[in-house]
Amino acid sequence: MNFKRLGTIGAIAVAGTILLSSCAANEGGTTEPTTGPALSGTIDGAGASSQGSAQEAWIAAFQTANPDLTINYDPSGSGAGREAFIAGGVAFAGTDSSLKQEEIDGGFAGCTPDTGYIQVPAYISPIAVIFNVEGVDKLNLDAVTLAKIFKGDITTWDDAAIVALNKDAKLPSAPITAVHRSDDSGTTKNFADYLFQNAPDVWTEKPADPFPYATGEAAQGTSGVVDAVTNGTNTIGYADASKAGDLGTAAIQVGTEFVNYSAEAAAKVVDESPAGDTNNGTTDLSIKINRTTTDATHYPLVLVSYIVTCTEFVDAEVAPLVKGYITYITSQDGQAEAAASAGSAPLSAALSDKVATALEAIK
Repeated sequence: MNFKRLGTIGAIAVAGTILLSSCAANEGGTTEPTTGPALSGTIDGAGASSQGSAQEAWIAAFQTANPDLTINYDPSGSGAGREAFIAGGVAFAGTDSSLKQEEIDGGFAGCTPDTGYIQVPAYISPIAVIFNVEGVDKLNLDAVTLAKIFKGDITTWDDAAIVALNKDAKLPSAPITAVHRSDDSGTTKNFADYLFQNAPDVWTEKPADPFPYATGEAAQGTSGVVDAVTNGTNTIGYADASKAGDLGTAAIQVGTEFVNYSAEAAAKVVDESPAGDTNNGTTDLSIKINRTTTDATHYPLVLVSYIVTCTEFVDAEVAPLVKGYITYITSQDGQAEAAASAGSAPLSAALSDKVATALEAIK
């Protein structure tokens, strides 16, 4: 099966970058999933770098169970992944930003004309506000202060607004280097959505995949932001929590309390959020996160990362491979694998049932 004939944009992106592929099957620490008849062939995916650690684990486990199957995933970013899928260059996309209506209306080159699409949650994770500030181990930030830092309105660590939230911290009199994504990123859109909803007088730009302000320092991908914060001086950034590592992570204000991220708190806010704008209740299960909750058991700075694919493919042989893989990663076993490998929040039983029903539409 050669996806290159379906389109060039995604195929070039997949061929020209480091992929999470069959080599992952040789890594330890995975649990072999229960599958039906063994699958064989090759499928390519691309998109959200937030899914990177989870995709490594999923690929290793699923290829172990299906040794004649090769799965390639290019963590090129949500925007690049959607573009590649739209052009027909990959069989599925991972995206932290749900499809826009205009993307849906434009159709997908790899899908059979006049058939539907699938958009299901596969990976739920907190977004961590990561920092590397000399002499500071703990940091509290409310949405207004965080928005001012990333917009460039607050430029030093001993600014009165930060001091007021961190009275016991020894904040340095030093410039802030705020690091954001340089590429089109669903993580950026989720981060911006949190700030837009909670600090609209400061963060006046509507949420979108590109970072909206010409401030701070830009870095490519999740790994680029983490590297810049780690190797910089008095830095702050945002990244999928699975990549926070040993960096400091800020507690954000929810109601009257400051809340640290956790998979449990992320799952709670997702379960109690309404349907997204394109959600059709069947094959599109997009979610609109409740960012303004005051419930301190919730962590509203969270991303829901989706898998987008076809219900019917131009290349019919692709369907069972994609269906088998996505069914696995959204299953109880797949979600447990991601939780163990990436610290993500498993889909709730109710949401998992809806996803399983949606995937039955793949023919």
